Amino acid sequence: MEHHEEHPEGPERGTRPAEWSMAVQATLHCLTGCAIGEVSGMVIGTALGWATLPTILLAIALAFVFGYALTLYAVIRAGLGLGAAIGVALAADTVSIAVMEAVDNGVLLLVPGAMEAHLTEGLFWAALAFAFAVAFAVTTPVNRWLIGRGRGHAVLHHHH
Repeated sequence: MEHHEEHPEGPERGTRPAEWSMAVQATLHCLTGCAIGEVSGMVIGTALGWATLPTILLAIALAFVFGYALTLYAVIRAGLGLGAAIGVALAADTVSIAVMEAVDNGVLLLVPGAMEAHLTEGLFWAALAFAFAVAFAVTTPVNRWLIGRGRGHAVLHHHH
């Protein structure tokens, strides 16, 4: 098999290894949208005294809305029409947001008392910050793997 320096191949034929810095950047982008939605959902659900399930479902829904919205904003500014921008956002962010939300909410459910804590308690905010940190650590290698295969945020970079 012939290798060309300008097109290095990864461990799987035809794939290119993604740089960790690009994966970190993609994960930070994802974390920003997820955090805005997640915090909003948790604050709304907690303030209204909702049970755990509806609060988590609202937080997840808002994380996807804000995550996609940030990407839509960026690709529309780059000149894509709305239809194409929606396709790019779905391709770029769906897996990343899903992994981040699964890990983030799983961690919150595992922290004793986190879902019962009120907005004025340090436990509420500490558990949320801890959950985001764990989700970031888990999602970064996922994004690196996706980018290395031309998926995830690699799709977004084709349109910048």
